[in-house]
Parts: sequence; structure tokens; C-alpha cells
Amino acid sequence: MLPRFVGRLGVADAVTIANAALGFVAVVATFVDVRLAARLVLLAAIADGLDGILARRYGGTPAGPYLDSLADVSSFAIAPAVLAFVVVTEGFGVGFETLTLELLLTGVVCALFVAMAVARLGMYTAYDTAANYTEGVQTTLAATIIGAAILAGVADPLLVLAITAAFSYLMVSRIRYPDLLARDALIMGVVHALAILIPDFAGRTFPYALLTLGLAYMLLAPWLYWAGSSGSTEAVAD
Repeated sequence: MLPRFVGRLGVADAVTIANAALGFVAVVATFVDVRLAARLVLLAAIADGLDGILARRYGGTPAGPYLDSLADVSSFAIAPAVLAFVVVTEGFGVGFETLTLELLLTGVVCALFVAMAVARLGMYTAYDTAANYTEGVQTTLAATIIGAAILAGVADPLLVLAITAAFSYLMVSRIRYPDLLARDALIMGVVHALAILIPDFAGRTFPYALLTLGLAYMLLAPWLYWAGSSGSTEAVAD
């Protein structure tokens, strides 16, 4: 007897489900190699963009939007929160033998990040999918910036903790972010891929470039970026 999803889910849904699995693998890898985990989070971001392209090309399914948000909880809520938790606690030299103030604060901030990411994903699925913009920083973008910062070697533990706390608010803010035009989504995807494949090339050029692009979009897009309705695609969709 075949599983019930056979004939109901499409190729885009398969990529979305693979994205969820990447999130779990990234969590496991975090406790072995944080740079590998950061690369896996960035790979999940590419998968997140790819499933949207495939859905537009081959058609989506009724389950697609729900699967997308569920997968993003794994890859862009839990995985980056665990990554930030490990980077911060290791950077501060915090052990797990006793509950210290540093350990408690880091755990609260990372748990808040997960909670707000889940809230943001639910709001996105309910209210933003039909528009050419979304409210609040995309979970994919937040995870990308955290991952790129780690690969670029600028992941000071205090900075990572501050960024994680800031994203906890920014993801559920009312700031409007426009969808990326197709050409810009392609550029972002290429830089993503290069940051994953050759992160140490030429003094970590591509992680720095990805971090710069991500921060530029986050800080400037709500006011300066114009995403026309023709030919646009959401590279950092939730």
C-alpha cells in the first residue's frame, strides 16, 4: 500500500520536505562543527527559494503553503536558534553543569527567537502569501544573516546574542519588505551557493558578500527597493 502523499504532493513539496530535513541535520551538525551547520542553514535557504520556483513552474498543491511554513520552522527557526545558542555559549565558555545567568539569558533569547519565528510564519501563511510584500523580517533572511556572519568569522558571541534578540522583534514587526525581482533573486542565489561551496575563498569573500547583501536588503529594502509585480519572485520567502 502506497503512502497517502503519493499523487497528492508535487516536486516542489518534495524539495520543501527536504528543506525540513536539512534543518534537522543542521541542528545535529551544530554540536560537531558550527561552520558546517551554518552552510547547511544556507543550503536550506536555497531549497526554500527553489521550491517556490518549482511550484510556479509545475504547479503547487493545497498542502504546499502549510508544508513550507512547517519546513521553515525546522530550518529557519530551530536550526539558527540552536546555532546561535552553541556559538554564544561556547564563545562565553559557558558550561552546562550548573544553570548560570549567561546560560539562562542565552536560552531565553534563543527560545524567544523560535517563538517569534513560528508566530511570523503563521502570520505569513495566513495574511501575506497573496501580496507582493511581507511584514517583518523574513525568517529565511534572519537565518541567512546569522549563518553568513558565522561563515565570515564575525560571529562574536555577544554580537550573535544581540542579533538573535533583535530578530526576535524584527520578524514580527510591521515593517514591509517587498518581494525580490527575479534578477536580484538570482544574484542572491548565486552568492548563497558560492558561500556554501567555497566559504574560505579569497578571505571569505562570498560569506562577507552574502552578509552584506542580506543586511542591505534588511536595512534599506522597506524604503528604497521597488519590486514590480512583473517578473518578481520571492527569494527569501517564508
